[in-house]
Amino acid sequence: MAQAPQQDTRADLVACPHCGKRNRLRAAAAGLARCGSCRGLLPWLTDATDRDFDAVVVQSSLPVLLDLWAPWCGPCRMVAPGVEKAAQAYAGRLKVVKVNVDDSPETATRYQAQSIPLLLLLNRGEVVARQLGAVPPDALLQWVERSLPSAKP
Repeated sequence: MAQAPQQDTRADLVACPHCGKRNRLRAAAAGLARCGSCRGLLPWLTDATDRDFDAVVVQSSLPVLLDLWAPWCGPCRMVAPGVEKAAQAYAGRLKVVKVNVDDSPETATRYQAQSIPLLLLLNRGEVVARQLGAVPPDALLQWVERSLPSAKP
């Protein structure tokens, strides 16, 4: 007898920037991330692994900013604040997903991550734009702004 696929129950706690209420946000949820209290748009920043990548990223109804990184990588840590700003600035328009390449080598290979940090803007798993190396937060936001119209579903 075939087993049914496991439902992703992993969730992140996200504070609403509008009302402050904490919300549980499933990594692989569909649609927009909204506050359960005030219905404001939430910044959607989550993690994925090889195991749940397709559910979290490829099946996302929003374009995805994918951050391929590793904890030992200094430039990756420098990019992290810009990645978080992108999640906040593009709430409702973009889902931001971080993948640790050491823990998820299949995803790193899938997107040819020869060097990190590597930022990709994806639409249904397909690369729309690539940014290799550390960039300051403002430059990262400008890159997302330029690239996002190409990622419309």
